[in-house]
Amino acid sequence: MTRTAPAGPDPSARDDLRALLAQVESGLRTFLSQERFRWSRPDGRGAEPALAVAELVGAGGKRLRPRFLLSGYLAAGGEPGEAPVRAAMALELLHVSALIHDDVMDDADRRRTRPTVHARHAEIHRDREWFGEPRRYGESVAILAGDLAWAYADYLMAGTSPAVAREWFDLKSELIAGQAMDVTAAAELTPDAELARHIALVKSGRYTVHRPLTLGALLAGRADLAAAFQPYGEALGEAFQLRDDLIDAFGDGTVSGKPVRQDFGRGKMTLLLALAMRSDERIRALVERGEVELLRERLSGTAVHARIEARIEQLVERACASLAVAALPPEWRRELTSTASSAAYREA
Repeated sequence: MTRTAPAGPDPSARDDLRALLAQVESGLRTFLSQERFRWSRPDGRGAEPALAVAELVGAGGKRLRPRFLLSGYLAAGGEPGEAPVRAAMALELLHVSALIHDDVMDDADRRRTRPTVHARHAEIHRDREWFGEPRRYGESVAILAGDLAWAYADYLMAGTSPAVAREWFDLKSELIAGQAMDVTAAAELTPDAELARHIALVKSGRYTVHRPLTLGALLAGRADLAAAFQPYGEALGEAFQLRDDLIDAFGDGTVSGKPVRQDFGRGKMTLLLALAMRSDERIRALVERGEVELLRERLSGTAVHARIEARIEQLVERACASLAVAALPPEWRRELTSTASSAAYREA
């Protein structure tokens, strides 16, 4: 299938977006610096969770969720101000909370090219020869850091309208439900393609694109745009997660900044793995034995791999087509079309 050439980004829309994203970065640095200082007195032990959060935020990241929230806000006619910046900061900190906890559940050792929070603190425990179990200590610090990032996110989102508060609640509860389905499906190791698609949508798709866009529109007072953003957000969100699955399966960890082949190793029921297990009964045995590199070799370039790529292309086309009938300024149709391509066809 031939990929359609994406529309280029719109300079006017991107300038406004870039300015707000710069405020988000500055706001995160200032807020987390203040929190680290506040908890470093009178005893530095209390500052460890805040320090862990600040280090992960400072390590970079794509900032996709803040970008989509601010895009939704500006596309809805919102004026630059404190409210959208705080909301975008909240989304990034919620994402950091999810990453820290996800790394514990996956027993991942690297994130954004650095040791994960639990791995780093387990190593500190070992190096200092403290009492108790290093692994348990590291995971305890990570759980606390993730909880703190969640608390920060709620603090920054406080004081919004009832409509925004409801959307925020739905985003968080949906994220947890999706993660629960993901964990259970991996334990069951049952190849269910429809379940895999649903998990991708609930755990990541809506949380990454659809609900951030909707939050932005609601912050701008445009509840009518929430329905318009749904088909774009859900289609692109699913495409984003499918690309993430392919990066994990076939990508390079030095490019993505995190370990690859983790999904194979944990039996994550991605659409790729579900289709592969249904088409080849030998795949299950490779997963159970943890032969992740052999799995990569077996699946790379296969019909299953091609089906995922085709699904991504279909989803991107569906997302972009939905913009044609949305009540959006032309410059934001172009910007969101360009963003769809860059999100779905990235390498990291």
